[in-house]
Amino acid sequence: MSYENLSLTIDGHIARLLLNRPDKANAFDEAMHTEFSAVLAELSEMTDIRVILLHAAGRHFSAGGDFAYIRALRASPEMQARTKGEGIAIFTALTQMHVPIVAAVQGHALGFGATIISTCDAIVAYKDAKIGDPHVVVGLTAGDGGVLGWTAAVGHNRARRLLLTGDSITATEAYQFGLVTDLVDTADAVLPAAEALAKRIAALPPIAVQGTRKTFNALTSIRHGDVMPYSIDMEFDALRSEDLMEAVDAAVERRPGVYHNR
Repeated sequence: MSYENLSLTIDGHIARLLLNRPDKANAFDEAMHTEFSAVLAELSEMTDIRVILLHAAGRHFSAGGDFAYIRALRASPEMQARTKGEGIAIFTALTQMHVPIVAAVQGHALGFGATIISTCDAIVAYKDAKIGDPHVVVGLTAGDGGVLGWTAAVGHNRARRLLLTGDSITATEAYQFGLVTDLVDTADAVLPAAEALAKRIAALPPIAVQGTRKTFNALTSIRHGDVMPYSIDMEFDALRSEDLMEAVDAAVERRPGVYHNR
């Protein structure tokens, strides 16, 4: 398949998946969200690959979902239904992929971008990159898988602290907490380090590697149970609230929001 906002290339046994919307800090709009769901489905059917290298064009990994997308989602029940299905499919594909995923985080990974990397097997990051999930700041439940991914990566209490405030941390802090696995000193060093790690994994016996990944997948399935459908329902409940638009407007206008819990 061909994609407008993504690039998928196969390099030997390595599938290289590029987020390619650098002019928008690789923020997800409707088209990119749909393409990301489709490309993960395509990758899940590839039996010859041994590792996925997930990286991004430009200065940042991903700014999450853009405000225009949020506004459009709120106005369209049809888009909401489609997006909910894609959201569950994306999180399921990321956590149930048959091969390991190595993420190269050269810049900020926020919101949905942070959720994505929290599901990966190895995260190579620039030490000063910011990582955070500000869903609550813009009036949304962290329902795209962030609660699940962050809890598994940094622990229950830290996940609560970070997701209930929307605070960001540096990749150095994320490394200390366990979310980032490999830390590098410059943004330019991220991709080469991630490529080297992907090549190491691809050179290992694939049955052993994939069996180990699938065992982790089984553990993830047991832990998550019905939480993902519930969490995404909570996110879309918040999407339909009056507080959502007040939070978005307040963020755009750089002022405190005034909320009414409805």
